[in-house]
Amino acid sequence: MKTVITIFILHRMHPMVKKVTGFKRCLVKIEQPDSGDEARGVGPFLNGVSAYFASLNRGKKSVALNIKDPRGRDCATELIARADILVENFRPGTMDRLGLGYETLAQQNPRLIYAACSGFGQTGPYRTRGAYDMVIQGIGGVMSITGEPGGRPLKTGPPIGDLAGGLFTVIGILAALQAREKTGEGQMVDIGMLDCQVALLENAIIRYTTTGEVPGPLGARHPSIAPFEAFEAKDGYVIFAVGTPHWKRFCRIIGREELLEDPRFATNALRAENHGALQPIIAQIAQTKKVREWIDVMEKAGVPCGPINTIDQVVADPQVQARGMITAIHHPEVGTIRLPASPIRLSRTPGRVDRPAPRLGEHTTDVLQAWLGLDGEIIDALRRQEVIA
Repeated sequence: MKTVITIFILHRMHPMVKKVTGFKRCLVKIEQPDSGDEARGVGPFLNGVSAYFASLNRGKKSVALNIKDPRGRDCATELIARADILVENFRPGTMDRLGLGYETLAQQNPRLIYAACSGFGQTGPYRTRGAYDMVIQGIGGVMSITGEPGGRPLKTGPPIGDLAGGLFTVIGILAALQAREKTGEGQMVDIGMLDCQVALLENAIIRYTTTGEVPGPLGARHPSIAPFEAFEAKDGYVIFAVGTPHWKRFCRIIGREELLEDPRFATNALRAENHGALQPIIAQIAQTKKVREWIDVMEKAGVPCGPINTIDQVVADPQVQARGMITAIHHPEVGTIRLPASPIRLSRTPGRVDRPAPRLGEHTTDVLQAWLGLDGEIIDALRRQEVIA
């Protein structure tokens, strides 16, 4: 989404900030005063509030600050001087033009870890292009291998272009933090969403570079393992994921032990090569039982399998529930919202969702007072002049 800077304040937080905020660490989101993060306009909506934004921004503080105004830029510079980590997703060159580029900020804060996540990274012929998830999925080849053979190109269900960029940004930040523990110096983390898509094409890339074969969509099957796909059962679809250690047990469960003697299926490589012959056999057998029946017999034998759950079934799944992956949080404008929790489990410092997503500019006054020491008169003047909101 556009024009967003996120500042992480971690262990170097000033004691007064700790006292005012009540937190040892804090995450501040700098947004445009007029409209804020573009995600605020993306549905679904509850009482006019974006539930989408609420799910992605829980626990953050919002400072509405016009960084194009020199006074707003000065405030941003002072905030960043007190930060451990800065994350921005402008097109390359934008922050430099605003006077907030890495080289400038690092002079004031040598420990700063400056993470820039953009569509194509800070270098290369595409560096100044804009990008959204689907654009990156297309250029990155993901759509060319998604869908059914001979069908139209499809994007993945989740926005894998956006998500991979975010995940690799976090990985880069963690690596930079570890390096800073040794050197005392921060550095710039340059993440391109296209780079991240290429990194995820593990099987497709190596298949092309070693065999010359250009991979295409395979539907719901694995390119190198068979049987390893979704099959239609009596009442839905069931996934049989039969690796080499499971083949004998699988054949016995389905009552087709003669397949073990068929030379076409003697090894995993041969089973994958002869997928066209093996798939119809398994497909016919799969239709003889219900999904739950297949799961029960496969689990008893230790053969990996599973259903294809709809989203309501995922939310109600006993494993998802047991892991606390759906959490509830109270939002002052819309009431209780159920949303995904963090999947990371830490034994010593467990995390939790403890605050809802902020209203636009909800914490502007608190942050500017606590971190920059601005008094009420100055803050009121900045608000009248539309530098802040």
